Parts: sequence; C-alpha cells; structure tokens
Amino acid sequence: MKYFPPLICLFLLLSSCVSENPVPHKISDYQLIPIPQNIKAGAGYFQLNPTTSLTFDQQNEEIAYSANYLKDYLQNNNQIQLAQSSKSGNQISLAIDPASGPEEAYTLTITQKGILIKGASGQGLFRGTISLIQLITQQSGQENLVEVPCVHIEDAPAFSYRGMHLDVGRHFFPVSFIKKYIDLLAFYKMNRFHWHLTEDQGWRIEIKQYPKLQEIAAYRNETLIGHYSDQPHQFDGQKYGGYYTQEEVKEVVQYAKERFITIIPEIELPGHSRAALAAYPELGCTGATYDVATKWGVFLEVYCPKEETFEFLQNVLSEVMALFPSKYIHIGGDECPKEQWKNSAFCQDLIKKEGLKDEHELQSYFIKRIENFLNSKGRQIIGWDEILEGGLAPNATVMSWRGESGGIEAAKQGHDVIMTPTSHCYFDYYQSDHPDEPLAIGGFLPLEKVYGYHPIPDELNAEEAKHILGAQGNVWTEYMKTSQQVEYMAFPRALALAEVTWSGKDKKDFQGFCSRLAIHLRWLQNKGVNPANPLYDVKTTVKNSSGSIHLQFSNQAQDGIIRYKNSEMASSDDPAFTEDLTIDKSGTWTGQTFVNGEAVGKPQSIQFDWHQGAGAKLEIKNQPANKYGAGGKEALVNGVLGSNDRYGDKEWLGFEGKDFEAIIDLGKKTEVNSVVFRFYHGPGQWIYAPNKIKITLSDSDDPPNVWQEKIINKKTRKAMEVKVEVDSQEGQYLHILVPNFGIIPEGAQGAGHGAWLFVDEVRVL
Repeated sequence: MKYFPPLICLFLLLSSCVSENPVPHKISDYQLIPIPQNIKAGAGYFQLNPTTSLTFDQQNEEIAYSANYLKDYLQNNNQIQLAQSSKSGNQISLAIDPASGPEEAYTLTITQKGILIKGASGQGLFRGTISLIQLITQQSGQENLVEVPCVHIEDAPAFSYRGMHLDVGRHFFPVSFIKKYIDLLAFYKMNRFHWHLTEDQGWRIEIKQYPKLQEIAAYRNETLIGHYSDQPHQFDGQKYGGYYTQEEVKEVVQYAKERFITIIPEIELPGHSRAALAAYPELGCTGATYDVATKWGVFLEVYCPKEETFEFLQNVLSEVMALFPSKYIHIGGDECPKEQWKNSAFCQDLIKKEGLKDEHELQSYFIKRIENFLNSKGRQIIGWDEILEGGLAPNATVMSWRGESGGIEAAKQGHDVIMTPTSHCYFDYYQSDHPDEPLAIGGFLPLEKVYGYHPIPDELNAEEAKHILGAQGNVWTEYMKTSQQVEYMAFPRALALAEVTWSGKDKKDFQGFCSRLAIHLRWLQNKGVNPANPLYDVKTTVKNSSGSIHLQFSNQAQDGIIRYKNSEMASSDDPAFTEDLTIDKSGTWTGQTFVNGEAVGKPQSIQFDWHQGAGAKLEIKNQPANKYGAGGKEALVNGVLGSNDRYGDKEWLGFEGKDFEAIIDLGKKTEVNSVVFRFYHGPGQWIYAPNKIKITLSDSDDPPNVWQEKIINKKTRKAMEVKVEVDSQEGQYLHILVPNFGIIPEGAQGAGHGAWLFVDEVRVL
C-alpha cells in the first residue's frame, strides 16, 4: 500500500467505511428545529471529509448564497474546505427546481454516496442547507471528518411570515450583534427581522437630510435605573446613545439578504416620537422644546399633523426606502396620546376641515397620508393594531399585539395580519418565576406557552384565516442593556416560535421539542450565545381541589430526578419526588433536579401560608383573562402568595376592565376576624389597584343586602396588602366585591382603556 498515491489510499479507506448493511436510524436521531413536515429515516452515514466537493450553478446568485454559507460554515467549524467540482464521488449538490413545491419548500436527501439539496427557490434551497448544517452540528466525529446520518426530508413552512423583532431605541446594539442576531434567526428558518429603529428614547438611523436626528435625537442625557414602577425614579446620570450610519445599514441589509431574511424597518409615528421632536421641535403641536426621553413609557409629545410634519416624514421615509428593499415599511401607530391634539387649535381646525369625527379619526387621517405616500412608491405599511382605531388604512397590514382581537377584526375586514400578542409573543416578559431572573418589564411567558401558540384564531373561517400570514416574537429592550441579556430573553423562546410558525399545529410535540432543544442549547452555548436553559429548572404546580391542596414538582428535562425537602425535614438525604404531596399547614418546600448525583438547573422553593380559607370552595362571577389566569380561580385560596414584583406568575389573576366578585365557602360556620387581600399596583403596565373593597360574612350564599366597605389608600407600587377587619365575625360564606379602577386617565400609559385589576391570595384569618 505504501506505493499507492495518498489520494487513492484515502479513497480506499473511506470506501471501506461504507457498510454494506448499515444500521437504520430512528426519527429521533434527527434533532432538527423546527421539525420538518416529513422525515424518512435512512440507514448509514455520508462521510463529510476533505475530499468532499460541492457542485452548483455558479452563475445563479441565489444558489451561490447557500453554497457560500455552507462552505464558510464547514471551513470555520469543521476545518473542511469544500472545492467546486463537477465530478461524481463524495459530493454535495445544490439545485433549484421551481416545480418542487411552494417558494420555501425543499428536499434534502442524504445517502452514503452523496447529498442533494433541492429548493423550490433560492429561499427553499437555503432552508434545506440549514437543515443539513443542523445535522452536521450534532455529529462529533474526528477532526476533518463528520458522519452525517442518511435521511430523506421533504419540507415547507406552515406560515409565510416567521419573524423576530428587536428594539434598538431603548438600548442600542452594535452592528456585530445585529449580524449575530440575524444568523440565529436564519439558523432556525425565520425569514423576517423587524428592526425597531426609532423611539422616544433614541433615534437610531442616519438621515442625511436631517442631521440633528444624529446629533440630538440619537442621544439621551441619562437612563432610568431599576423598574419603571419603582418610586421615586432614579437615573444613572450618564449620556447614552448611538445610531447606525447608512453604510452600516446597507451592510446589514446585504448580510440578511444572503441569509434570505427580509429586514422590515420601523419608523414610529405619530406617537413615540419625542426623540425626533427634541431635534425638530417645530414638528410638535405646542411650540415647546423637548428632551429625548430618559425613562420608559408613553409620552404626550407626538407629531402634529401639519404639512411641515408630512414633508419631514416623507423625506425620512424616502431615505429609509432607499436603504431597505422590503415591501413592508412599519410605521408604528401605537400608543399615541391625543391630549395635545385635543388642545391644539390647528388640530381641531383640521378635524373640522376634513370632516373627521374626533382625534381617533385624525390619527387614521395621519396614517392614511403616510400610507398613500408609501403606496405611491410601491411599498405597503404595517402598523400595530391601534391603526384600526378611527378606520383602517386601505392596504395596511396589522400587527396584533394587544391580544388577538385586533388581528381578528382586521382579518374579517380582509386585511393581512401578523400575530404578535403579548400573551405568547412578548419575549421581554419573565420566562421563569425563579427569584434570580433578571429584571424584566413584567408578565410571565414560559417556553411551553410560546410553544403552545397557534396563530390562527378559532373565530376565523377558512377564507379569513388566509389573512393570517404568521407570527412574530417581540424583544423590547427597556430592561436589556446588553446583547447577552437580549440573547437570554430571546432564546430559546425564539426557537419555540420558529417551530410554531414553520412546522404548524399538526406537528406539535413539546416533549419532543425539549429533547431536541437540549442539543441545540449546547450548540448555542458553544457558539458564544447566552440562552436561558429552562430544561432542568424545577417548576411547582399547586392543585387545589375537593378541599385539599397538593404540590407537584416537575421539569422539562428527559433525564435526572427531582428531590425535595421542607422546612421541618431532618438533614438526611432528600427523598425523590414520585407523587403529589398533600399540604395542610404552613411551611416552605424546595425541589432540585439531580443528574448522576449532581444538582443541575435552578431549584424552586414555594412557601405555604396556611389560613382558614386555604383549600375552600370559591366561585367567581367574572373570569380572569386567559393570559393572566394560569393558576385558575383556586389560586386565590391555595395558601401561596404571588411574587411581590411580578404580576404574571401563576398566583396572580388579572381581570381586564372587570370587577372581582367572589364567594368563598368556608364549609361551615367559622369565626373570622379579618380578611387580607393582595393587589398589584403598576400604572406603567396599565394595572391599577382598586379604590375600595366590599365584603360581607354571612350564613347564606345569597347576594348580600348590606356590604362592609374599606377605602384603599394606594401609596405603594407593585404588590400591596390590604387588611379588612370583619364586623360580623361568624359565618360560612364570605362575599367579596372589588370594583375595577375603571378607565385609565388621559396622559397615562394605556389611556382610554379599561384598567387591569390583579388579585392574589385572599387570606381568611
């Protein structure tokens, strides 16, 4: 053999590795996210090594994008350099076949002799290339050698719009991170990047015709410290800001194009415009000067709908359109207070002149003016669902964020919709109820809830459902100062949404997803990404039924055991959790996951505060909102207090614009001295504690004639406790009526909407 040329020796060695009777694979061997529509398991492996070549049509730019991406990946990660070749043998072939399915469809065939990826278009070919790369990342192999499992995949997305958003107005991130973010979206077959470029707190894109946007609007004098709800507000005293030059924007747009991701820029109007008004105050309604906002929230300062403003915005959007080829331009349209318009003589005259009903129709007039301009340039607008108010612009696409109702209304009107409701798609919400989670805006959106989302509401018929283009995850960065924080909040929830929008409703398998996710989390960490890892974190579930309270520990991992202890246990080995624990007294219980005897993931502790109403039967008149009712009504009498700073855990129940009315059946005549209520007060999140409480203790479940009333003094923010001494101290039925605060006042966040009322444990003492 020593006389054979080295290449022939290598060929013979590799040929001998191809088994004549290869072992068949299982479907679970292909750890792909999102899961493909159809997978046919093969047998054996294709050997990717230094002799592997790549064949493709070099004259086709779109094929070249996939070829170059694959070559760069293998060179950088596996030290394998693919050469262009038309010869047969150990080869990867890329091709486009328009007849093979919808635009993003692809087939991936891996045999022991070669790999063929066929896309219905350049997009489809790239999605197939990503599937191949995902399979490669999961194989350890020797240096310069990867064995890729044989398989045949036929795949296409369930939804045409699969997006992620990033707010760079509140916190600014460098081009290097924007590219990294785009790479991560591409790796999970997302195809839209919504770049939120302007805000009250900073303008982030260079506009050459208006240099003050770079000089003034891009920088704020200081930034809020802590949460918006913390009082009094504290600031860091440090100037903060930055912007992307037009050359940097072009670079990012090209980078995304080569990964078949369309960037949708957002230029906010008519609200969320205080930074722009700081640079050009003449565009406002008051004649005052402004500063770039230094805290979060909604501000009264908005664009005035005069010709000077429209000229400014058209010039800005002309420069934006020159940079972004996207069909869509996002114009915001959300959270626009009307107070300055109401007090403006110009605006009131304009309302009369145009025959408008009110300021809501004035906003619609504003949006339609911008839409007409963009339509004349061959573009279309996307706006948040507030653009429905006052009449929807004729060709607008709606992003439904305040729930699904806006999207449902728009689809019924024949408008296209992208679903991005706070309940399932806001990745600035807490993803865990562990106390060491980093500060977030509020809410609670765990991985399993994202995965459980389906973008098409049941209320739509088949024709209306066609207008639901897909869904998008939103990453608002008020509380994300660094790129590492963005990664922690966005991933792996973005992976769950990627599977929701690509694989569709019929392919849902959360346990299977978690099994695949374990491998992908390791890959992300190895690539320098900082994802959350919830798989081994212990979760607690409290069940309150038939007068008994039970505690369950669980996690999302496929291995390991959970051990538990409580505050009264001896220090001996903690027992393994095997069945629900019955709780009948106060105490603290803690669970921890162990793998091979080592503690992994975050432990979880839960404290029970026993009282006379714990485990009692409870009936409520108005049901909590679906997104804030995870614990069910029984959570109000299960002996567990909700978080002091987070209203989105399983213990808080949220009522949108509704009263809280309940009857607690104590089971028998009981002596009661007091009732302790807990409410959440966070006006920045549209949450208002009530002004009063009414209670009655009686022997009958009939509605009471006389109420005992307690007036509430709201001095604190976040969780607040209200104790009501009971006049009639003996009875079986405790009647409760807590009126909602009502309509949020003008000038406050959420003005004009019904306030949220959040209620926690009702303790009967």
